[in-house]
Amino acid sequence: MRAAEEGFPDEAFRQLAAIEDGNYWFESRNRLILWALRRYFPNARSFFEMGVGTGFVLRAIDRACPGVELAGAELLQTGLEIARTRVPHATLWLADARDCPAGRAFDVVGAFDVLEHLDDDDAALRGLYAATRPGGGLLISVPQHPWLWSYKDEYSRHVRRYRRSALAKQVESAGFEIIRATSFVSLVLPLMALSRQRTPQRHDFDGIPEFRVPALINSCLKACLGIERLLIQSGVSWPLGGSLLMVARRPF
Repeated sequence: MRAAEEGFPDEAFRQLAAIEDGNYWFESRNRLILWALRRYFPNARSFFEMGVGTGFVLRAIDRACPGVELAGAELLQTGLEIARTRVPHATLWLADARDCPAGRAFDVVGAFDVLEHLDDDDAALRGLYAATRPGGGLLISVPQHPWLWSYKDEYSRHVRRYRRSALAKQVESAGFEIIRATSFVSLVLPLMALSRQRTPQRHDFDGIPEFRVPALINSCLKACLGIERLLIQSGVSWPLGGSLLMVARRPF
C-alpha cells in the first residue's frame, strides 16, 4: 500500500490541484508522459494509472488521446474526489496501490511519482505487470538520486529516491523489458541540489511553496524543461536529473 501516505493531509491534495495547471514541473512532466505514450504505444486504446492523485495526468491523456479508455486507482478519498471532477467519465476506484484490476489487461499502465511512496514497490510493479496485456506498455516516473534526499521528500511522504540501475532491475524482475530510460529535470539539477541543501531541517516544513514560483521564474524553468524534452525526443537520454522516466513493455 502507499504506506508513506498514511496521514497525508487532505489539504495538500487541494493545494496541488490549485497549482498544477501552468506549473513548470507538472506541465512539463505531463508533456513528457504524453510524448512517451504516443511515441512508444501509438495504438494504445486503454490506459490504467496507479495512484491517480488529483487526476492531473489522466486529464491530460484524456484531452490528448480522446479515444483511449481511462481507468485508475487512488488510495486516498480526497484525491479521488478531485480526480473524478477532472476526468468524470474515467473508471476510478479507491484502492491500495497493489490492487490493480483483476482480470483486466490494459494496453498501457502507468505510475507517476507513486512508487517512491510505497514500502513494497516490487509488489506494485508485479501488480502493474498483471494489469498489462502481452505486448502492452509501462510508463513510470520517480524522483531520482538518493543524494538529493531532504525534508522535502519527508514532507511528500517519500520512502526513497531511486537509482536508475536499481529501478531497472526491479522493473525487469517484475517481467517487463525496458525500452527507454532517461532522466529529466536535468538542466536545472544544480539549482535543485542547492535548494535541497538549503531546505530547513525541521519537521514542520511545508513543501507546497516550492511549486509556487513567480511567473518569470516559472516561464524560465518551463523553457529549460522544454529544451530537455526536445533533446529527449531527438534520442538523448540524460544521465542525471531530479526525476527519471522509464518506458517498458510486457513481452508477448
